[in-house]
Amino acid sequence: MALPYSLVLIFLLFCLSSPPPLSNAQHNPLNHRHHRLFSGQNYSDALSKSILFFEGQRSGKLPPDQRITWRGDSALSDGSTLHVDLVGGYYDAGDNVKFGFPMAFTATMLSWSAIEFGGLMQAELQNAREAIRWATDYLLKATAEPDTIHVQVGDANKDHACWERPEDMDTPRNVLKVDRNNPGSDVAAETAAALAAASLVFRRSDPTYAKLLLGRAIRVFEFADKYRGAYSNGNLKSFVCPFYCSYSGFQDELLWGAAWLHRASKNQTYLNYIQVNGQNLGADQSDTTFGWDNKHVGARILLSKAFLVQKVQSLHEYKGHADNYICSLLPGPSSQAQYTPGGLLFKMSDSNMQYVTSTAFVLLTYAKYLTSAHNVVNCGGAAVCPKSLRTLAKKQVDYLLGDNPKKMSYMVGYGGRYPLRIHHRGSSLPSVASHPAKIQCSSGFSSFNSESPNPNILVGAVVGGPDQQDQFADQRSDYQQSEPATYINAPFVGALAYLAHSFPHL
Repeated sequence: MALPYSLVLIFLLFCLSSPPPLSNAQHNPLNHRHHRLFSGQNYSDALSKSILFFEGQRSGKLPPDQRITWRGDSALSDGSTLHVDLVGGYYDAGDNVKFGFPMAFTATMLSWSAIEFGGLMQAELQNAREAIRWATDYLLKATAEPDTIHVQVGDANKDHACWERPEDMDTPRNVLKVDRNNPGSDVAAETAAALAAASLVFRRSDPTYAKLLLGRAIRVFEFADKYRGAYSNGNLKSFVCPFYCSYSGFQDELLWGAAWLHRASKNQTYLNYIQVNGQNLGADQSDTTFGWDNKHVGARILLSKAFLVQKVQSLHEYKGHADNYICSLLPGPSSQAQYTPGGLLFKMSDSNMQYVTSTAFVLLTYAKYLTSAHNVVNCGGAAVCPKSLRTLAKKQVDYLLGDNPKKMSYMVGYGGRYPLRIHHRGSSLPSVASHPAKIQCSSGFSSFNSESPNPNILVGAVVGGPDQQDQFADQRSDYQQSEPATYINAPFVGALAYLAHSFPHL
C-alpha cells in the first residue's frame, strides 16, 4: 500500500537528516552528498570497456569497424540445416554456443541500461546501441517464422568437449526451436521483452527499426502466452539443461514481457493483462534473485515506475513488492542478503558477479524512480532513501573494480591487476592472425591446461568473481569464478553510466 503523502514528507526529511547506516560487514560506505563527488575509480573507462566486451562475443560476419581485432568471422552457415538464416548474435560466455534465452535477457538488460542511463553515456551511447542491435538483428531472424522461435544454435555437450576458437569451430550446429507443439513461454516472453525494450532505445534514432521491433515483440508475446510451457520441460531438455534450464518456470517471463510491452506500446491491453494475471504469474512471490532465469524482481521494479512516475494507481502493489526486495538487501529485520567479509553481495558460487551487476543496476534504477516521485523505500515502517540505495550500488561496483581484499579488478583490462587466465576459448587460444592453421578440438586443451596468461585480452569482460571469503584463484579451469558472460556485463553498462556521470574520475 502507498504511504500517505504526509508520511512521505516526514520520511524524506528524515532521509535528508539521518540516512540509515549500513552494517559493519559492509564497512560503512560513504554517504552520497548532493553535489558531485570525485571517485577513485574511473567509471568512464570501465563503461567504455564494458560495452567493448560485447564485440569479443560476436558471432557471424564481423563488420569493418570491429574493435576487438583478434576475433574473426565465425559460424557463417548457422541455420542452414533448416534453411533459415541464423548468422549473427552472441556467444553467451566462454563457449561457442548461441543460447537464445540468456541472449534475449542480455538484450533486454542492455536496452534497459540505455533507456534509463543512455543520456549519461555520451559518446558511448552509439556503441551501446550497436551492442543491442547485434542481438536484436539476430532475434528478428530467430522469430521470423510465426509461432516459432529458434532458441539455440550448437550442441552444448559436444561444444564443451572441445577447446577451440569460434573461427575454427567444427562441432555440430544443431538448431533448436520452440513452436506450438513444443512451447517455450519463458524464452519466447524474454525475447518479446528484449524486442520491446530495444524498440524504446531506437524510437528516436531509427523509428523504422523501432516499429519493426515492437511489432515483432507483440507477435512473439502472443505466442508465448497462448502456447504455455517451459522450454526446458519438453523435447529440448537434454540440450538446454543443465546449461540454461528454466528453473523458475515461465510465469516470471510472462509478467516481465507484459511489463515491457506496456512500457513500449502504452497499450491498455498489457496493463489489463498484468492486472488480471499478475498474481497467477507470481507477482507477490518473495524472490530475491534477479538474473537470466528469474525476472520477478525486474518486473516489480519496472511496474513500480508506472505507479510512481506515471501514477498508474492499479499497480500500487508493485511498489510494495519492490520495497520488499530492496529491504531484503539492506541490514535490518527484513535482510536476507549475504555479503562476503569484504562487502560483496554473495548469492551463489557459480558466476556470482551476474547477481552483483544486476542488483547494482536495479538499486540505481529504483533510486531514480523514487527520486522522480519524491518517494522512499518503506522497510517495516522505516524510511530508506534513494541515496542509500545508490551508496550500496556504488560499493558493489567499486568492489568489482578493485576496492576489495584482493585489490583486484574483476573486469579484464581495467585497473592494474585483473584476471589473466579467464575461462574463454577465443581469449585463451592464439588468434587466427598469429596462428593461421586450424587448432583441432582436442589440441586446444594444451592452452586450457597452461598456466600462461591468455594471449588475447578480452577487454571489458567481467568474470564470475571471488568466493564467499573474497578468494579468487585466477584459474582457467575454474569456470565458476573465471568465466565471463554477456548477461554479467549487460546490466553493468547502465550502472557504470550512472556512476561515470555522478562520480567523475579524479
